[in-house]
Amino acid sequence: MSAVAVAAEPALSARDIVVRFGGLVALDGVSLEVAPREILGLIGPNGAGKTTLLSVMSGTIRPNAGSVLVGGRDLTHVPTYEIPRLGLARTFQVVKPFANLTVRENAAVGALFGRHGMRRSFSAAFAAADAVLERCGLAAHADRFASDLTLADRKRLEIAKALATDPEILLLDEVMAGLTPTEVDQAMHLLRSVNAGGVTLIVVEHVMQAIMGVSQRVVVLHQGKLIAHGSPADVVANPLVIEAYLGKRYAGGSPDA
Repeated sequence: MSAVAVAAEPALSARDIVVRFGGLVALDGVSLEVAPREILGLIGPNGAGKTTLLSVMSGTIRPNAGSVLVGGRDLTHVPTYEIPRLGLARTFQVVKPFANLTVRENAAVGALFGRHGMRRSFSAAFAAADAVLERCGLAAHADRFASDLTLADRKRLEIAKALATDPEILLLDEVMAGLTPTEVDQAMHLLRSVNAGGVTLIVVEHVMQAIMGVSQRVVVLHQGKLIAHGSPADVVANPLVIEAYLGKRYAGGSPDA
């Protein structure tokens, strides 16, 4: 399938990304673009290559071929620690806060190593952390150790740490997995608020209510290839997507066949 293009100058472009792990091709020539301030949903069955693509975009995996551009700059060979300073941050599917630090200290780490970190004093970093925790609904837990948080609050802290880096682009990897319906609604509200503040979002999620509720466009990966893209309504009705999730006999609309 051809590259997913956008009308505006893209905030991020992934071009012909190939990733191999030994004999396994995890990504096979994936290309897409994301417009500034867009919320792009990225879905696909388990093993489709979603997290691998986020890892390539964020510099934690180097592709065998292809490039990632942010603001026209090729990030493919930029050291991983420099990428947050360029305005791109991500969360991780398995949340791993600094367990022996407080919630406030965790967020302050993001503020110190993010886009404005080189110009921030420690006091400014903690002030930025406090603002982010307030925004994420964690202000009341600021002095608790991260290890004491519930799963929902650890997910919020994962977002808060990333937001503390002052990103222009935020990659989110299953931040709603394991949450209750009420907690999912709260997380969706937070993501919409972050996006309304000018941050471009790429959201990987298995909670379909969430991905369809927040995304302006959706792209679908299957076996390392991009198989569909479009509006949420168009994507969920696409026979290739139905087949990828449910099998061939459902793709034709006759599950009893």
